[in-house]
Amino acid sequence: MEISEELECLFSASIGEQDGSYVIHVPERELQLGDLQQGETYRVALVSSPTQSEPEQSEQAETRSQTQRESLEPPVEEGETREVEIEDIGEQGDGITRVERGFVVIVPDTKASERVKIEITDVRQNVAFAEVVDRLSYYE
Repeated sequence: MEISEELECLFSASIGEQDGSYVIHVPERELQLGDLQQGETYRVALVSSPTQSEPEQSEQAETRSQTQRESLEPPVEEGETREVEIEDIGEQGDGITRVERGFVVIVPDTKASERVKIEITDVRQNVAFAEVVDRLSYYE
């Protein structure tokens, strides 16, 4: 999946039903950033959300996610290390994973479904880039 330089915002949301139509609510903070304007028309891409099998990880992720929502900053920092699973491969061959709030991290030289330890090397408002520090076994 290629991430366009035109990407204005990225967030997770549920699809609801209202008066016979399906609705996605845009968080107020996205408008407060100034990238989006009420009344304007935008293209929307829908990407399925990965499921987490371990409840403890889910609770920790939710706690971090809530804290992150209060902040308008990206949920990662340069130099930070994380263990992630590569969810998809972009058109240019780079691995793609998502962290809190669906924030995209691009990881070159990886394969889909690969588990890796990464170090964040570059953080932008809507996307981050990382390098592989270690390739992990699924049994770790």
